[in-house]
Amino acid sequence: MSAVYVVGTADTKDAELRYVRDVVAARELDTVLVDVGTSGHRSTADVTPDQIAAFHPDGPQAVRSDDRGTAVAAMALALERFVVANEADIGGLVALGGSGGTALVSPAMRALPVGRPKVLVSTVASGNVAPYVGPADIAMMYAVTDVAGLNRISRQVLGNAANAIAGMVANPVPARADDRPAVGLTMFGVTTPVVTQLVATLGERYDPLVFHATGTGGQSMEKLVDSGLVAGVLDITTTEVADLVVGGVFPATEDRLGAIQRTGVPYVGSCGALDMVNFGAPDTIPARFDDRLFHVHNPQVTLMRTTADENAEFARFLAARLNQCPGPVRFLLPERGVSALDADGKPFWDPTADEALFAILEQLVEQTERRRLVRVPHHINDAEFGDAVLDAFAEVTR
Repeated sequence: MSAVYVVGTADTKDAELRYVRDVVAARELDTVLVDVGTSGHRSTADVTPDQIAAFHPDGPQAVRSDDRGTAVAAMALALERFVVANEADIGGLVALGGSGGTALVSPAMRALPVGRPKVLVSTVASGNVAPYVGPADIAMMYAVTDVAGLNRISRQVLGNAANAIAGMVANPVPARADDRPAVGLTMFGVTTPVVTQLVATLGERYDPLVFHATGTGGQSMEKLVDSGLVAGVLDITTTEVADLVVGGVFPATEDRLGAIQRTGVPYVGSCGALDMVNFGAPDTIPARFDDRLFHVHNPQVTLMRTTADENAEFARFLAARLNQCPGPVRFLLPERGVSALDADGKPFWDPTADEALFAILEQLVEQTERRRLVRVPHHINDAEFGDAVLDAFAEVTR
């Protein structure tokens, strides 16, 4: 069995790291204590800061800086390279830290494959953890007290984290024999009917992986595409592009569709939920949008209808990336609406705004035999639209 790696800055958290290591070792698991401190201290860990620093692409001297921020950023990159190089030996990784330690360790955790156990005890785990977790399956635990010594609270929290990682590593999820290729699908609540139809139909031949299009959902799907774990993509819900361009709370990154470009994986996309930008509660919406049309989805999510000008920007973003995709591509345009709210009689029904999106896509996408736009005279959640998606997927995977 591979070892449990216990990672942190031993110059400030040596006792806590060794406590976690000892709890894991008591479960009869091998452990490796990794010190990523940047103070220049003398380390007695199994893997010392100098050994980690040697993995920095610019050499160990890149980590030796009097500026703490610079040193931490450099050590984070070195640790990520170390973890990638030793990935086969890492059965699971548990780490602990404050804000700096969390920022240092989390990129390395994200570099591990999905499914590899990862537990991070952090003083910032009760806030916005998206920058740390990203598209990875990191389990974050709030430290409650600062990670600054062992006490009646920290022993309990750190002990729970140690037992959690030990249980994950000692009891791996049994592999299930499944020779179906995986296919990735993007979904939002307002595109659920069509994605449900696709999953039900594709399930006999494919293993459908559905990703919630909340910013990290698209990143997670593309991470699996880059890893070669997805044989095709049904990117029905590209709404994260709207939040990126306009400034919503569920944005894509500029690398949206980057994995499709890099791998050439068969791709079928559409305009799902590009009629909306996501914000939080109404009192959190920036004042510059005061004159816009809103729909309260729930107390924590408020949706804003996109305009024709914004839709044109989304089209430019998508077209630039679709034109760089070397594999087979079909992008479907649902003429009767792009979400459950964008339908005749519904709050966001706006054919003029939708047409601005479709027209710019048709103008800018360089259509070839392998890359085509397809207008479909149905709503995105109509069964007929789902059938058109399935036909397009059959074409790109032929």
